Amino acid sequence: MAENHAHWLRKEDTDQTKASFPELFFDLVFVFALIQLSETLSKDFSLGIAVEAVLFIFALWWVWIHTTWVMDLLDTEIEPVRLLLFALMFFGMVMAIALPEAFKGMGLLFAVAYSAMQVGRSLFALYAFQRGDSASFMTFFRITVWLTISSVFWITGGLSEPHLRVLLWIVALVLEYTGPTVRYWMPLIGASPRETLDIDGEHLAERSALFVIIALGETILTIGKHTFNNLDTEGTSLVLCFSFLTTVLMWWIYFHDGQERAADKAEDTSKPQTTAQYLFTYGHLPIVGGIILTAVGEDFSLAHPYQSGIYNHALAQLGGPILFLAGTMWMKGVSSRVLPYSHAFGIALLAASFPLVPVVDNVVMQAVSGAILLVVAVWEYVALKNLGRGGA
Repeated sequence: MAENHAHWLRKEDTDQTKASFPELFFDLVFVFALIQLSETLSKDFSLGIAVEAVLFIFALWWVWIHTTWVMDLLDTEIEPVRLLLFALMFFGMVMAIALPEAFKGMGLLFAVAYSAMQVGRSLFALYAFQRGDSASFMTFFRITVWLTISSVFWITGGLSEPHLRVLLWIVALVLEYTGPTVRYWMPLIGASPRETLDIDGEHLAERSALFVIIALGETILTIGKHTFNNLDTEGTSLVLCFSFLTTVLMWWIYFHDGQERAADKAEDTSKPQTTAQYLFTYGHLPIVGGIILTAVGEDFSLAHPYQSGIYNHALAQLGGPILFLAGTMWMKGVSSRVLPYSHAFGIALLAASFPLVPVVDNVVMQAVSGAILLVVAVWEYVALKNLGRGGA
């Protein structure tokens, strides 16, 4: 019986550093999910909607990164693992469809789809490791218990009225995000030992980079769509140029040096599991969240280029790039133990721009955001070229 599922695990001699085609196929669901999220936020970005946005960003990232960790340990060329990915894709589609109405009439559908992905995937991994490494099996046993408990809060929230739903879903996410930091501690059996999972750091680095590409790709799609919808609006062409520049600069800041640093660190470290948690599980969340919020801010600017700014919109227009720079600064700092001063300077400039919000138009705020990211990118490029990695 053991051989029926032991071969589901990644082989020691298998080069699985590159993302497989089934994984790339799975990612398409999250292109749809991010488009759903971005369009929902761009319709109304009040303070309450901003809280919901943060919750959705946390949820989408967490279900994706957990799936990536499990796929890092399994052989994605084996049919049962592929079937698992297809099942996760289906529930991911349902989750994305329900997302715009998750705090209205489709809360239970969203919660059930999300919980099915989290618990179902973890049960599959638990079964795959049943006759394999006992430490890994116990780690997934703890993970399954934690995710089952959080799913109770998700589903109970889906059955509750909207205000209570927000609180219950926040509790669920706090549980899920706390789990890895306490190594999924449980009464009687304690916490999971450190470095129990035989992960491939290079594979996780590439997968995380691909999710950044997904987020940037969603930004390009929404820029194009909203530009087309506002062709008759004066100033749209200017915002298009600034928005495209901002998106390209975020790609440059992340990929020019940071992604390579993270991949090297994940591959060479003596503690791959712990390092991957810092760099990818938690470290990439502000990067992805920042890109999504930046796209929302660009949508506002495209729809109303010469409208005076408001602070709600500025949370996306300026707050998105701030989050992105903070995330990339953390990633590069952990990877090289050198603080990228250019990023800290950019964050300070963006924060200092908030007083301009009520006195300038959206097109100006978009230009300011792009100009600051350009300063960061040029500073880092020149510093790396002249001084090596230090002092960027």
